[in-house]
Amino acid sequence: MPQWLSVAVVFVVGAALGSFLNVVIYRLPRGESIVTPRSRCPHCGTPIASHDNIPVLSFLLLRGRCRACGKPISPRYLVVELLTGVLLAALWVREGLGLGFAAGALLALMLLPIFFIDLDHHIVPNAISYPGLLVGLLLAIPQGRLLDASLTAAGAGAFFLLIAVASRGGMGGGDIKLAAMIGAFLGYPATVFALLVAFTTGAVAGLLLIATGRRSRKDPIPFGPSLALGAVVAWFAAAPVIAWYLG
Repeated sequence: MPQWLSVAVVFVVGAALGSFLNVVIYRLPRGESIVTPRSRCPHCGTPIASHDNIPVLSFLLLRGRCRACGKPISPRYLVVELLTGVLLAALWVREGLGLGFAAGALLALMLLPIFFIDLDHHIVPNAISYPGLLVGLLLAIPQGRLLDASLTAAGAGAFFLLIAVASRGGMGGGDIKLAAMIGAFLGYPATVFALLVAFTTGAVAGLLLIATGRRSRKDPIPFGPSLALGAVVAWFAAAPVIAWYLG
């Protein structure tokens, strides 16, 4: 199969998975089942027909509106589908078929809902972070880096626990578990790189929100999105950046 065709197939599969992630993002923090009932309009509750539930394409054809009630559907649905497809296609190009692609894809599929759920609800669901930590450690076994994954996960979690204690709750428990999960997947030193990116982007985002009046200094700002972004950037960029720095 030509490379371009395999990348296109991975993108389509990723967009389809992104459609499911939209369900997770909406229902998980509300305590609803992510399996049943079938997808429905968030405004009128009308079940979405199969021909209106084609990733990316249906949103564009319907111009971002429900066919039944005509009310607008959040563009986030399109964004999540596109992001999932692009991320998995980029991982395919970088890793090819193998354990590296499987690990990167699983990490991305867990980080995306964490990003948006924490952004909206200020929570990092245990239903994702706990299994994610376990999966990261299990995948480290065939990669021959279980000790590194375990120590990095423990170190990242302990580091964030210290921050939480020192800040008297300024850092949430969900961030501690998420940091441990990222440590299991990335290992050392990529996790350090991920945390540097996370703290930098978190600080910049916080300053911008305060400067634009969307947040005050006393308002909590979720850190999960920054951690998720840092992990993705680290997956693609940590190795070459660290090699350049050390070289």
